[in-house]
Amino acid sequence: MDFREKLSDLPVTRRQIIAGAAVGGGLAVAWWLWPRHYSSPLTPGPTERDFGGWLTIGRDGVVTVAVPQLEMGQGITSVLAQVVAVELGADWRQVAIEPAPPSGLYANVPLAAKWAPLWSRFPDLAGDPDSRLARNFARSSAFAATAEGLSLDAYEPPMREAAASARALLAMAAADRWDVDWEQCEIASGFVRHGENSATFGELVDDAARLDPPDPAPLRVVAAFEEPVPGEEEVDPLYPRLDLPSKVDGSFLFAADIRLPGLVFASIRHAPVGGGYLSRFNEKAVAGIKGLVGVVRSKRYLAAVAESWWTAEQALKAMKPVFTGPRPLESAASVARLEQAIQDDDADVERIYELGDADGLLARADLSQKYVVAPAVHAAIETASATARIEDGKLEIWVASQAPEQTRLAVAEAVGISESEVVLYPTAAGGSFDARLENRHAIEAAVIAQAIGRPVQLTWPRVQEFQSVPVRTPVAAELSVAFHPATGGRIAAWRARLAMPATVCEFGHRLFDNYTPEAAMAHASGEADTLACEGAVPPYGIDNVAVDHLPLDIGLPTGRMRGNSAAYTSFFTECFIDELAEKAGRDPFLYRMEMLGHSARMAEVLRRATRLGGWDGGRRGTGQGLAMVRMGGIDTGGRIACVANASLAQGGVTVTSLHAVVDIGRIVNLDIARQQIEGGLIYGLSLATGSSVVFEQGKPLPNRLSGLGLPKLSDCPAITVEFIASEAPAFDPGELGVAVAPPAIANALYSATGTRFRRLPLLSEAQ
Repeated sequence: MDFREKLSDLPVTRRQIIAGAAVGGGLAVAWWLWPRHYSSPLTPGPTERDFGGWLTIGRDGVVTVAVPQLEMGQGITSVLAQVVAVELGADWRQVAIEPAPPSGLYANVPLAAKWAPLWSRFPDLAGDPDSRLARNFARSSAFAATAEGLSLDAYEPPMREAAASARALLAMAAADRWDVDWEQCEIASGFVRHGENSATFGELVDDAARLDPPDPAPLRVVAAFEEPVPGEEEVDPLYPRLDLPSKVDGSFLFAADIRLPGLVFASIRHAPVGGGYLSRFNEKAVAGIKGLVGVVRSKRYLAAVAESWWTAEQALKAMKPVFTGPRPLESAASVARLEQAIQDDDADVERIYELGDADGLLARADLSQKYVVAPAVHAAIETASATARIEDGKLEIWVASQAPEQTRLAVAEAVGISESEVVLYPTAAGGSFDARLENRHAIEAAVIAQAIGRPVQLTWPRVQEFQSVPVRTPVAAELSVAFHPATGGRIAAWRARLAMPATVCEFGHRLFDNYTPEAAMAHASGEADTLACEGAVPPYGIDNVAVDHLPLDIGLPTGRMRGNSAAYTSFFTECFIDELAEKAGRDPFLYRMEMLGHSARMAEVLRRATRLGGWDGGRRGTGQGLAMVRMGGIDTGGRIACVANASLAQGGVTVTSLHAVVDIGRIVNLDIARQQIEGGLIYGLSLATGSSVVFEQGKPLPNRLSGLGLPKLSDCPAITVEFIASEAPAFDPGELGVAVAPPAIANALYSATGTRFRRLPLLSEAQ
């Protein structure tokens, strides 16, 4: 029988496969890859057998891959499943995915190492993924956060080893049947073959489960990869996204789609940013509202619970809660403080990076320029939502979390029960952009469920999302250079000074110490923040470089956002480079190329981008702008260069095209990589033209998606993306486009108008 026919006989639907429904009788492998004391986090159903590990193979041939990373639209579930499918030799049609709950088995060690300054007293010792400190911390704390584009780094090696072990076991089982050498068996498309003999995975799984795998696992010579195609060429994806069918037909479950028996719904109002406590509300105003279940009062919020979310929301409007206390935040004054501080030559700064003697050469700078970035909100389609149920002293919570174990521990502390009595069920997120690294909504859902005594789903209104998820930090920066004498603008020294809160340290206190936003700001105040300044070192051959952080407490909780520090440091750097090219009377492309003599990969990306985008020198009136970004290590990492075509009209900024060339090393899934670059460019466009808010009396303005100036479909430019074939290690493409789009568009606007825009959003002030 053809395997396609066997697939049609599966007793589960494609929707159930995508949701992670396991199958009767399974082989779980990779248990041998980790210390034995980590118990399996997977709970088998009545027809399942669980061996604890990374993948299962059912008697019906379905391969189910455990994915410990949050799916928030970036396609990581499909990419990791593809890694397993290629190594195993499975047919893509037989592959399913299952969200994996927190466990030391699934530790994200590379991310723990990168974030060592946030949790370790010895970050220099813990900052290497191979360090024992990073491994022990990540595994003992079940740290499996999804961030920084490190999912492949963390999970491709163990997943490949798991799949390779499974492949060997299947071959060994087949070889025993056929009395042949197992190493002579071939495995591809879901079959084990030797000569005329053939067997499916499902036919061999029980025998394979009784065997011991070879050590080490016999990895294939080549890991999963796909060849790039020319930028405008359309090709069918080799491995279509597993979540695509259910997202198209609407059956895919996000956090707000969870339904439980007896479930009630909650909405909420928080105190304004800057402090304040709930002082009064009119509870009598809701006495006659049908379907209202109860009201939950806390120091910092008021929640209404009802049979429907709309009823709960109307009840809150009727009660008109009033918060009093410290003076609510005025963000305009906070940003002004940053701008004033950056102009103070005597301000206390912390040296983040130093190469050569930049200070000596910059005693008298040849050119200095200031740039400002305003606070920005995440604006995911799905606002914060969590579902909690407490029964018999145990708490269950369904939530989309980028840091599930830290969320589970915070919830246990909030309701006063042992962490062993809390079960977290990971759900997908309808967008995040790093907002779901925060866990305040999960804590509130659990506390409200405890107070009401019924399962509760809390969903924040849009205005509460803007107000209560810490914003992308505002930054004021001053960049200065000294030129080599008589060299036509060649840079001898470069210094970047960034005035901003210690935003990543602040985030770390919330994540790892479970501090409130106010407490996190207080503990991070005055700290030098290396991670917040990441990307401020220019990717050019400059012999003398200094990066300084001027940490300031501005009273506004700040956090991570897609693109993170590179989204603002690249804007400063690439806009300034354009200004330096103009001062030197040089083509911005050639000016950059002359500083890339030791960066062959970056030079190739830049050269091909100008050819793809039809670069004509960026002459005045052409509306062309250029920018490039490197993320990650000098020898590894990812690179992107972009040519933008833009103009300024009565309706605002019009971007007609973006041409980008990308080098992300080995490409695992070309279609998803392209989606990530294209989506990142659009997200970067949104940061260039909008996404910003101000806080007046501690409340965000605007407070709706429609007021953020986000690009509509009709505003989206023609996008052409071309990838470069590379044998370098794979790099996550998700944030490259976010960082490169704003400076490319700003430089294009200067070409079109002759006006420099040194602030984000770009039209917030012309200079």
